[in-house]
Amino acid sequence: MATETHNPHYDSTSDTASFGFTDVTADEKPELVQGVFESVAKNYDIMNDLMSAGVHRLWKNTLMDMIKPRADQHLLDVAGGTGDIAFRFMQNGGGHVTVCDLTEGMVRVGRDRAIDQAILDGIDWTVGNAEDLPMPSSSVDVYTIAFGLRNVPRTLQALREAYRVLKPGGRFFCLEFSKVIIPGFDKMYDEYSFKLLPKIGEVVAKDRESYVYLVESIRRFPDQETLKGLMREAGFDQVKHRNLSGGIAAIHSGWKL
Repeated sequence: MATETHNPHYDSTSDTASFGFTDVTADEKPELVQGVFESVAKNYDIMNDLMSAGVHRLWKNTLMDMIKPRADQHLLDVAGGTGDIAFRFMQNGGGHVTVCDLTEGMVRVGRDRAIDQAILDGIDWTVGNAEDLPMPSSSVDVYTIAFGLRNVPRTLQALREAYRVLKPGGRFFCLEFSKVIIPGFDKMYDEYSFKLLPKIGEVVAKDRESYVYLVESIRRFPDQETLKGLMREAGFDQVKHRNLSGGIAAIHSGWKL
């Protein structure tokens, strides 16, 4: 299996990272990402519905089916600012949730949504970096990151942090855009992504450039097999992936044994 663990955009020791199709220093990227998500935070959820025609909800439901939440599980949801994964976990029988996001604006939106839904207990919110999580080692049962890993400068370092904070027997899940596997469909998807999505961002969120970045970041993210290789390098066992919508997205999972 071919992996690209020494690609500078994935390596835990690299000084460079990709910000869309632009290469930046790894230290610059977090601030640039924060700028994107501070800009889109208020429109983030409605844009998800518009960009995916609501299909992201089905993908997240599939994620819950794979997790099988239990009341005795503590979930850490990284890059989970607006609360979509956290709320689903709790509504499906899960226990306590800690939401961690790099961007304070996203966390504020999530807290407001929780209050609106009368979700006041069993959840806490923190601002933090996926590469250096503000959590003790071996402290959570489930780790999720949905549509966030591609925004991290060093993918492998984030995976190692996920492994660190999970308890032995804990499980990692990543829901992320991936590589289309249906011949011919990839060209249609490119047309939609590069031409239509920035226009939607411009009209709805008044921010074309942030959605240009989001599209480009998808294309720079590791494909299914490469990400599995990185997960194994980080220490995970029984690594698997499940393609969604022909590979537009995928759920990767692994165990800390």
